[in-house]
Amino acid sequence: MTDERITLPVAEARSLATEACLSAGASHLMTKSLVDATLSAIEVGREELGFPHFLDYLQSLRDGRIDGRASPRIVHRLPALIHADANRGIAQLGFDLVFGDLVNRARTFGVAIFTQKNSYTAGELGYYVRRLAIDGLVSLAVANSPAVVAAAPGAKAVYGTNPLAFGVPLPGSERPLVIDQSSSATAFVNIVRAATEGRIIPEGWATDENGEVTIDPHKALRGALLAFGGSRGANIALMVEVLAAGLSGASWSLDAPDFRSGAECPGTGLTVIALSPSAIEEDFGTRIAEQVSRLEQFGVYIPGQRSAPAAKSGADFITLDAKILAAIKSHI
Repeated sequence: MTDERITLPVAEARSLATEACLSAGASHLMTKSLVDATLSAIEVGREELGFPHFLDYLQSLRDGRIDGRASPRIVHRLPALIHADANRGIAQLGFDLVFGDLVNRARTFGVAIFTQKNSYTAGELGYYVRRLAIDGLVSLAVANSPAVVAAAPGAKAVYGTNPLAFGVPLPGSERPLVIDQSSSATAFVNIVRAATEGRIIPEGWATDENGEVTIDPHKALRGALLAFGGSRGANIALMVEVLAAGLSGASWSLDAPDFRSGAECPGTGLTVIALSPSAIEEDFGTRIAEQVSRLEQFGVYIPGQRSAPAAKSGADFITLDAKILAAIKSHI
């Protein structure tokens, strides 16, 4: 028996999410940023980082891990560098507040960097680079999170899932090229979902509390995730940690409080590097479009080109799990 799915008009889903955020204590500005990012994740097929993760934000607002009234403090350290302190708020709000400025500076100087510290976890990282790609910029985003990833079986969790995302505008395409992946073998939300649904997880995703590889998601939640590809994934996690937390002044993953319990904000970091491709190569748009077309002829999947079946571009409806919908309504 499959779980019940509910189809809602996007406008109704937005209204419910907005009301739930405001009821949980978020400001109007924070609410808009969070709801926009959540619906964007659903629209591009990242349902697990849509409303299921949205519930983490709602509970964290109520528990105090997110300060719903936080106002990011933004400073311009250099002409092409914007730094923000999220003040225990959400990562998306600081980015939204500087977005236009970041785009203008990238176009003016050819490159611009946004770093942010002291925020709740960054959510769907593709959101940041996707928006920049739509404005014609190539970008790389990295974010750290509380330590849940071990570099090898039997080792202590020292890194967050530490995702990285890369976005490229594709002229003539409805969607940009977007690569969004964690440094871990899977995203933490996938372990949570498997535990909730009573499913086993693939071997190699995680270890139990004794450091042994497990296929039981409940044991994995008491243990640690594993880096993808062994030491190679762990190296990527370290690189992300340095760029996201080291440069921004955010909490290292080892020092970040749990993002699902307690009353302390994880205080993690986000760094986004935006490039103006036309400033380097005037013919970049034509070249990338032709190259992607050639790759597709060889059967290569271009990341970012798929959308959720129930949320394709221009669709007026989204479909979500009835239990998730009920949980959102419980916050109103």
